[in-house]
Amino acid sequence: MSSAARPDDATTPLASEDPAGQLLELSFGYLYSAALHTAARLGIADHLVDGPRTAEELGQAAQAHGPHLRRLLRFLATKGVFRQDAAGRFHLTPLAQPLRTGVEGSLRDYVMMRGEDIFWLSAARLPDAVRTGGTAFEQLYGVPFYDHLAAHPELGAAFHSSMAAFSQTLSNEVADAYDFSAARSVVDVGGGRGGLLRAILQRNPRVTGTLFDLESVVAGHVLDTPELAGRWRVEAGDFFTSVPAGADVYLLKHVLASWPDEECVRILRSCGRAALAGGRLLIVNALIPEGNEPHPGKTHDMLMMTVLNGKARTRAEYEELLALAGLTVCQVRTLSAHASIIEAVVGDGRNSRPERAS
Repeated sequence: MSSAARPDDATTPLASEDPAGQLLELSFGYLYSAALHTAARLGIADHLVDGPRTAEELGQAAQAHGPHLRRLLRFLATKGVFRQDAAGRFHLTPLAQPLRTGVEGSLRDYVMMRGEDIFWLSAARLPDAVRTGGTAFEQLYGVPFYDHLAAHPELGAAFHSSMAAFSQTLSNEVADAYDFSAARSVVDVGGGRGGLLRAILQRNPRVTGTLFDLESVVAGHVLDTPELAGRWRVEAGDFFTSVPAGADVYLLKHVLASWPDEECVRILRSCGRAALAGGRLLIVNALIPEGNEPHPGKTHDMLMMTVLNGKARTRAEYEELLALAGLTVCQVRTLSAHASIIEAVVGDGRNSRPERAS
């Protein structure tokens, strides 16, 4: 038996080099998603924190059928999510660590949410979306995605919780990468529960901030901590109409990819009207590169096509939207494959940056 095939080996077996085999493997991709969702829902990673366990032991702990669970975990182990040793016990792996609950960087809520029917069933309608140019979710449910969440508060709360978990690491990266020390006030537009704003205020004690989103979303904000007392406020509203005025920095993190071009221009114009002279707008989103290489932005674009009437964009496409809204790009900084910061200024870009707060 080769080293790549040993059950106690920590590496992932090589994928088939046969084109037909590779194509078949891709066609079964939904089974990996289903297995990952199941493992997250059963809390398997949490049950392995104290050491490796057999499928039967895990089944008792997770109230699951041991033999079925063994087959599922064996399947996930082919992708490096968990590892089975020669004694039949399953181990945590680096890929499985983010499935734990309550740890820094946990993606368990995010993975569980992506296994809900609103995502699965919408993906199944992708052929219809491609034929018609519409959105699979709206064809299936008859209303836009966020309207559906608003009509189902429990589902909406779970969705926003999953997004907060996914976004926290990125929020810290943005707060570290951009110099907010010259700003006096920041408005986080469509900021969800305020994870990014909290990270910025924690690092910049002279800055004040406003969290702006739908009332049902900001109700679960995370800003009410002793260290931030007196430096933040929460405001509910519709960013298509207006946003809180008078700040010198406006944030749009993972907002524009959810909307079509014309709606993005409306959001950008709202921010431009509200900003102080020389104010800055920071757009945080993945930028799709040229070429055929895999990229998270291309995957995210498929998600947008199925559940939202938005899209992931290239740098040139974002620059075009900003120009239509009367904003000029100053710089673009890539943080990771998952996000870049596009900094724009109201007008032609000749205004100076806000002075350092005194």
